[in-house]
Amino acid sequence: MKRFLVAIVFTFLTVAALPAAKLDMWAIDTEGGKSLLIVSPSGQSLLIDTGFPGSNDRDTTRILEACQAAGVKKIDILVTSHYDVDHVGNVASFVAKMPVDLFVDHGAASVSDRMTTANVQAYNELWAKAKHLVVKPGDKIPFAGVDVLVVTSNGEVLKTPLPGAGQPNPACAGVEPKTWGRSNEDDSENGHAIGMLFTFGKFRMVDFADLTWNRELQLMCPNDPLPTVDLFMTSHHGNDISNSPALVNALHARVSVMDNGARKIGAASVMKTLKAAPGMQAVYLLHWSANAPNDNPPNEFIANLQDSPDGKSIKISAEDTGTITVTNGRTGESKVFKP
Repeated sequence: MKRFLVAIVFTFLTVAALPAAKLDMWAIDTEGGKSLLIVSPSGQSLLIDTGFPGSNDRDTTRILEACQAAGVKKIDILVTSHYDVDHVGNVASFVAKMPVDLFVDHGAASVSDRMTTANVQAYNELWAKAKHLVVKPGDKIPFAGVDVLVVTSNGEVLKTPLPGAGQPNPACAGVEPKTWGRSNEDDSENGHAIGMLFTFGKFRMVDFADLTWNRELQLMCPNDPLPTVDLFMTSHHGNDISNSPALVNALHARVSVMDNGARKIGAASVMKTLKAAPGMQAVYLLHWSANAPNDNPPNEFIANLQDSPDGKSIKISAEDTGTITVTNGRTGESKVFKP
């Protein structure tokens, strides 16, 4: 009996000493493009977008460096949020160097300009040789150990509130729809972007890619179908035709990470919205923003500073307890944000 009790105590102490399961993410510097690598505790990989094309394979090299740091030898799931060049233009170059098992997208393109058509043709040739999934709001993307719910896709938004959500959204008050000019942003590829809610234990994160302001209002108003989250991947590179207060304030995120470029978006009004958002503890940027010279966060929260060598990423490790650790790739400094 004594040996049995000792064995139980030993087992308990061993389990208690094990590190918490982690969901690791790398926000990769594609200089105003988009590429986010996510690795589950089991080692399965999900990549959102592949950045810009380029003759020197800059973005491919940076994504591969993140994959190497993560121990990733193939991409299990590649989500192409939409077909703008800064999100899908580099896909052929990347896939030539890193195999992909499953391609996920929103279906046919919403526009037919020459560049988008070329992007889609190159992309379609890739998924035709692999597994392919077109998603709509309410669908789940199969990612080991992580619940990935599609909340926007192809111009549609989630209609059924999630458990505990669905109440009137007070953050909608005073937020008006945008009136677009000749080019209606709601009909653009941005307005058709895939937005996802990731749930890992008590940790929740949203990534809406380049979803536009009016689509945000369509999702969040008058009732909010989403729970609060811990991490907000800032939409549309910090563009002020996205990131409405109706979305940002309702999320109650503790940390945000912006995939901006040195001179690509990072709008001052968005910086102010993020800093003032309820519950926000830290706003991280991939680049110091020349578009908001007086509203950038302190340098410790910026991966690539003004007039300095770029290419530094931001790593986020989320525990299933809700704790977030963010590491600045430029300084190597980590900050911990408890739930």
